[in-house]
Amino acid sequence: MYSRTQNDNGTYNTRCLYCFMTVASAVETPEELEVEEAEHLCPEKALAYMLAHDRASDEHAHRN
Repeated sequence: MYSRTQNDNGTYNTRCLYCFMTVASAVETPEELEVEEAEHLCPEKALAYMLAHDRASDEHAHRN
């Protein structure tokens, strides 16, 4: 999820709504924004994934 804004000069900014990091600024087209957003590696999402994976591994180990 991203928040996009348009600057007075017509360029765009985008910010990740998970980590609130500015992903790109002064981008010329919405298509370029999509590329920038697709390449964003959100540390908050990565941490949530790792914690969920660890929890699932622990639960699996306790069942066996």
